[in-house]
Amino acid sequence: MSVGVLILRLAIAFITLLILTRIMGRKEISQITFFNFVSAISIGTIGASLAMSPSTSIRNGLIALIGWSLFTIALDYLDIKSKKVHYAVQGEPIILIRKGEILEDTLSRARLDVNTLNSLLRKKNVFSVADVDYAIFETDGSISVIKKQEKQSVTKSDMHITQNMDIYPIATGVVSEGKIINGNLSKLNLDEQWLEEKLKDAGIPSISDVFYAEVQKDGSLYIDKKNDVIH
Repeated sequence: MSVGVLILRLAIAFITLLILTRIMGRKEISQITFFNFVSAISIGTIGASLAMSPSTSIRNGLIALIGWSLFTIALDYLDIKSKKVHYAVQGEPIILIRKGEILEDTLSRARLDVNTLNSLLRKKNVFSVADVDYAIFETDGSISVIKKQEKQSVTKSDMHITQNMDIYPIATGVVSEGKIINGNLSKLNLDEQWLEEKLKDAGIPSISDVFYAEVQKDGSLYIDKKNDVIH
């Protein structure tokens, strides 16, 4: 392939991709769902083949690009018009926390662990699971959070708070999936005896019965038991 032909193919691929991407809309960029991810990867691969592969003619490359783009647009249209198509293509949101309780089964189905859940919550400026009423894992991989009513944002003047009563700077996990996080306990100058006493006070006989527990900023302990039954 001569340099001139290569430059021509690159220019055609670039301009075609730019035009088709504009036609398909911003959704392909802003919402990376399963279908959008597959669509973007495929269009990029076809565009690269058009630009660089001598075995792919310019005509066939353009037909493939335009055909795939039309298929994407048609499926997007069906996605809007039909709920069945929408759920088949995009999937559906998954509730991870309901009424303040972590749902282990749905957490596992979403292939997430407690550490990842906490990371997603922190991106929403939520630094404690105890503050959450509902958390929903969206189809684009983001998380939507509804805080408990008493944890809604207020100012210190609203609460007539004159001094900071927090003991710790941030809520810290001390039990994850039935196992003690000894490192975090040590950082808080706490021990297993303290933890076991707190669990007994809450009516929980064994650490193995706890899915997740974290020490709050005020020193209290938030506990989420395994196999919660939510009504």
